[in-house]
Amino acid sequence: MSKENNESAQAAGSEDTPMNSGDSESARQNASDQGAAEVASNGASSQDPSQKDGSARGGSSTGSGTDKGQDQGDERDDGTQQGDTLTPLGQAKKEAAEYLDALQRERAEFVNFRNRAAKEQERFRQHGIIDVLTALLPALDDIDRIREHGDFDDSFAAVATKIDKAFEKFDVQKFGEKGEDFDPTKHEAVLHKPDPSATKETVDTVVEAGYRIGDRVIRAARVVVVSPKA
Repeated sequence: MSKENNESAQAAGSEDTPMNSGDSESARQNASDQGAAEVASNGASSQDPSQKDGSARGGSSTGSGTDKGQDQGDERDDGTQQGDTLTPLGQAKKEAAEYLDALQRERAEFVNFRNRAAKEQERFRQHGIIDVLTALLPALDDIDRIREHGDFDDSFAAVATKIDKAFEKFDVQKFGEKGEDFDPTKHEAVLHKPDPSATKETVDTVVEAGYRIGDRVIRAARVVVVSPKA
């Protein structure tokens, strides 16, 4: 009986031994798998930091480039951005245009002022000449009468010539001569003499000479007119 029990025990022990060896092989396989996983994890964690930074920088630069391109796209050719907001360049262009417009207006006003001043100066000059000429008209008429009657001596004739030349410098012109056509715009008829041989009105006698400055008549010539007989 004891012998049979021993044999049974040995048989059971021999059956348990193979099961234990299978379990050991499975344990070793599990350990090998865990080691491979740890190696892979350690390799990933031990990656070069510079490579990680480069990847990060590359992504950042790509993003910034996209943002910069978008900003440039937002800026228009006229210096404004979307939303009608002026950029510094657009603001500078706007101010330059305003300054140029103001300068052109000031220049135009100055040119107009200069032209007005020149015209006023010329008008004042003519007024001064007219005042002097008007004051001297009686004396000039006396000189003409003396010259007409031939009572000039050499010294008086020289003085009269100097007066005439002085008025010529100021564009003062004397008009009114015997035989010229009668013009009511520059002649004042003090007497009309009918003449059967006359075909038109002409100046027969100059009583007082006329004077003008340029096209402006200062005094019309006072004349005796010969007219055709009716």
